[in-house]
Amino acid sequence: MMRRQGPGRRTLLERESELGAVEAALTELCGGPAADPAGPCTGGVIAFSGPGGAGKTALLAEARRRAAARGCTVISARAGEQEQGVAFHVVRQLFQPVLAATGEDTHRRILGGWYDIVAPAVGLVVSADGGAPDPHGVRDGLDWLVTGFAVQRAPVVMILDDAHWADTESLDWLTRFAPRVVDLPMLLAVGYRPEELSADASAVRGLTERQGSRPRLLAPLTPGAVGRIVRETLGPEADDAFCRECWAVTGGNPFEVVELTAKVRERDLKPQSGNLAHLRELVSSAKDSGLNDRLTRLGTSAVRLAWAVAVLGSEATPALAADVAGLSSTETADLALRLADARIFAQPRPAPEERPLEFLHPLIATAVYRAIPGALRVAMHGSAASTVLTAGRGSGAAGRHLLELHPEADSWVVRHLRAAAREYLRAGAPDAARRCLARALREPPSLQERPAVLYELGCAAQLSEPAVTVNHLRAALEEPALGPELRDAVTFRLAQAYGHSGRMEEAAQVVAAEAGRATSARTRLRMQTEQIMWNMFRSDSQDSPARSRRLARLADRLSGRGTAERYLLGLRAFDAMTRGEPVATALRYADEALGDGLSWTDEEWGFEVPILVALTFLHCDQPGRAEELFAEGVAECERKGWRGAHLAFGLTLLGHVRYRRGALAEAEELAREGLRVADLVGPETPAHWTAVGTLVETLLARGRVEEAHEFAAEHTCGGNTNIPQALMCPDAPTVRGELLLARNMHREARQRLAEIGHRMDRRGMRNPAWCPWQLYLAQALALTEPRQAAEVAQDAVRRAHQFGAHSMIGRALHTAGLVAQGPERLRLLADAVDHLERSPSAYDLALALVDHGTALRRIGLPQEAGERLYRGLEGAVQCGADALAVRARDELSATGLRPLQLRADHGSPLTSQEQAAAERAALGWGDDRIGVELGLEEREVAQVLSGVYRKVGADRTGLSKVLGAPAGLAFGGRVPRPVSGR
Repeated sequence: MMRRQGPGRRTLLERESELGAVEAALTELCGGPAADPAGPCTGGVIAFSGPGGAGKTALLAEARRRAAARGCTVISARAGEQEQGVAFHVVRQLFQPVLAATGEDTHRRILGGWYDIVAPAVGLVVSADGGAPDPHGVRDGLDWLVTGFAVQRAPVVMILDDAHWADTESLDWLTRFAPRVVDLPMLLAVGYRPEELSADASAVRGLTERQGSRPRLLAPLTPGAVGRIVRETLGPEADDAFCRECWAVTGGNPFEVVELTAKVRERDLKPQSGNLAHLRELVSSAKDSGLNDRLTRLGTSAVRLAWAVAVLGSEATPALAADVAGLSSTETADLALRLADARIFAQPRPAPEERPLEFLHPLIATAVYRAIPGALRVAMHGSAASTVLTAGRGSGAAGRHLLELHPEADSWVVRHLRAAAREYLRAGAPDAARRCLARALREPPSLQERPAVLYELGCAAQLSEPAVTVNHLRAALEEPALGPELRDAVTFRLAQAYGHSGRMEEAAQVVAAEAGRATSARTRLRMQTEQIMWNMFRSDSQDSPARSRRLARLADRLSGRGTAERYLLGLRAFDAMTRGEPVATALRYADEALGDGLSWTDEEWGFEVPILVALTFLHCDQPGRAEELFAEGVAECERKGWRGAHLAFGLTLLGHVRYRRGALAEAEELAREGLRVADLVGPETPAHWTAVGTLVETLLARGRVEEAHEFAAEHTCGGNTNIPQALMCPDAPTVRGELLLARNMHREARQRLAEIGHRMDRRGMRNPAWCPWQLYLAQALALTEPRQAAEVAQDAVRRAHQFGAHSMIGRALHTAGLVAQGPERLRLLADAVDHLERSPSAYDLALALVDHGTALRRIGLPQEAGERLYRGLEGAVQCGADALAVRARDELSATGLRPLQLRADHGSPLTSQEQAAAERAALGWGDDRIGVELGLEEREVAQVLSGVYRKVGADRTGLSKVLGAPAGLAFGGRVPRPVSGR
């Protein structure tokens, strides 16, 4: 494999292709000799695969040397067979050396707002009472850290050897991050054994097979290369037959060739064909049994030290290894040198600090570890755990050793496994925490400790996988030694697990069953609050009116002191809004509930009521306050690294607020991001369906009906599916009915919307602001049953007036106008515009303006029609409602006015880009806003508009006249702007 080149380094044999690939990758990263030093760097991934001993480590070491020679920043890690279960082991190897030379102040400056989220994962010390980020948050934080590191210390080469043994958490992050390296000044170099990939490590293939490339499989050495190694080691007198036999018995594996030739030299065996029989006898000594014999010959102390290093793995400093092996420090230092001379250990490297002892090759480490007798190996892991704890390395470091022990009902083991689980949760590694807690449960813990272990085990994955927590929490409730305080905590967490999985009925039942056990008024009130909340979330609830009456009586007796009372007031506010009680009533309770703020990340209370309070403000025509609350909730989740259902709801509902305000492009972007986060948690959860419903509604408002249909079909929202029986905003079945109506499937829409109406009325949810099923049902009935359509619409108008929000009154009047005839139609549409002008609903106003203008045109009032249509067109363009803007232009054309359509009288026809830019400039948009809308730089916008002016013979101030709008008409109409409190 290698040939000596001078005293220290070897050149690689028959790896010219691989070395060429390394050189090419480094040239792309750093630039060639003639490249511009300031030019862009191109990153990528390069991977080498092959069986153990094929030379992957040597190739990566050469890549490291060449990268350093080019001035690259090199960080590296080597996964270990014994550390596969240690969360973020690889990540810490990569970044601890970088961070070790600086203090906490520097760490906080480097990590910024991600410090509390990422620091535990990279091995920095943080407060033990901090929150537990979810894995998605930690991955995002690591992305941020590494991206900044790559930019600041470019070019960067990241090397990972033995990736098949990488811990799940590190590998999961690295696999997701790898696609980004092509856009960073970073090269990722990976080596692994394909035959040893576990199910968890199969992601390595996804990591290395990117950009159309595949890992480079290292081929065995040819007989010629083996002969060169043999003659270099044993002398030029080695004959061809002997060299050929060395190749045959090793299969051309470089490691085995080197080991075999070393054995031949030790035995002073002449490398001649006459000694081929003796050569074959030596073959076994290059393998496991021979290695053990060689180790045994070094003495019992050497064996104990080698075993200790094998058990400790990367933690095997001389001091820890000496303690586990029962040796003095002097003995350990001497034995380490002897083991290095015997090619079992790597040569010790001098350093200011104590470096871990290492085996010469991972194959040797594996062979030594497997040679330890089973019972003794378990005992050594116990000794290692105690030693690691005594050295102050924490329960997390001891955890992997404790997992190897046999269950013996040892409370010490249970205590430290629980502590290790807390450390893993603090680092955002719930799977590792679950392994520790599951093992603690098998120990087993004492009867008094068992409920707490079950509770912690159940909580370990609630943020990211709520469905898996239920069994352990239910088991905890059945424990006879469960104390009252822990029983309450288990009950509330179990209800949350049910609720976040869409099982609202079971969530309500579990708190109801425990309410009778409550020993204090405070706990009883908390239980009542939880029961009311989860029943309120049930879409199939049968006793909603009765529950609302009980809630109203409870709320009227509350002062708002304490979290339980404020949560009850929040539920009362939301209930008042959905039932259609006056806006003032709902807002009064919402203000009392909000107080000085409601936390989204309070693990005891949950985030459901804060969401309901924000939704109450939204539907009461105060979207500004709702947006603030959702934005604060999103920021709070991000600060704590919660990237699961909480963040998904926050992003999606913030998008829903933007939808209600008419910022459709922003709404679409937020809904898509919310869906992405929700799907990381799991499909068909309430968070998933909320994002799907919001996105479908937004696409329909933008006029992209077919895209909405295809998206809904992809997410099974367009047909029968297992939608959770949970209250959602927007209501998923209603969105389905709206989609059917948009696709002109009126009969199907009527059937579904009538069913929704029956369900909503049965629950007492009569406010069309919450669920506008009547608006869609009236339109679905209009063609075939106009009288019934008018009755449905008028009932919606009555309900909207009872509630009192201008946006809802305007929407209901608008629908009533669409299904009415004659003068009544004009009156209702005019009233709709009047109310919507006093609301924050920009899209609904634009829609009503266009429909009113259309109705005016059809009775022969072009001037009045033009005024409404121009304002509607302006609003549609500002909202991003493309189809509505097209309809407004068509109506303007039919009116005889120029519908913002430029005619190039002084040049060639306008391009579509010029037309779009001109329309927005005529509406008073600045170049920066036009650029954002059209995806252009400001200078490009200026160039496009310059071409427009040349073609139409008018400057920017004259565009309105060229467009055909009456003076001041295109800009004089009042468009609703966000105001304080809205």
